[in-house]
Amino acid sequence: MNLFEQQSTQFQQRHIGPNQQELKGMLSTIQEPELESLISKTVPDSIRIKSDLAVPNAISEFEYLTQLKAVAAKNKLYKNYIGQGYYGTITPSVILRNIFENPGWYTQYTPYQAEISQGRLESLLNFQTMVTDLTGLAISNASLLDEATAAAEAMAMLFHQVNKSDQITKPKLFVDENIFPQTKLVLITRAAPIGIEIVSGDYKTSGM
Repeated sequence: MNLFEQQSTQFQQRHIGPNQQELKGMLSTIQEPELESLISKTVPDSIRIKSDLAVPNAISEFEYLTQLKAVAAKNKLYKNYIGQGYYGTITPSVILRNIFENPGWYTQYTPYQAEISQGRLESLLNFQTMVTDLTGLAISNASLLDEATAAAEAMAMLFHQVNKSDQITKPKLFVDENIFPQTKLVLITRAAPIGIEIVSGDYKTSGM
């Protein structure tokens, strides 16, 4: 591939191989005159489309991005009033640039893993260490997606630890009535199969 092809505005030429020269070389190796004859020998005629695909003519990447921006500009941005624990946040630029946009955190290992790579695992360990330092607790969870999931896992972890020593047969968890409804529903769903009863009320007047 020459320098011009590398800098081409056509996305296909820069990102999807092979190029025409490489294609001719591969066809020559298998002694086929053209790609069409190879397809005819390998793809059953019964499943081949008899007519050309109805696709538009190719455009440059710049033209495509221009069209995409024009479509995106039609979106109407409204203020978010959903609340319930979901709020717009600002990620400090030092964290955004040095962690989330730093490939050093997610390219050391296999990028397709659920935890991205060893880099993400390290950041989770750093988070847990900070939380245990701040709270003075011996353990801390991490990598939970939302408040409801974190609450459910905290409940399960709490009763798992308590039952090791106290052997509670009918455990109950008191939940304040003013927590977000989605958090309460996840707690109830998680509590049922592990035998925990959810008790809801006002913590100020519950006499606890």
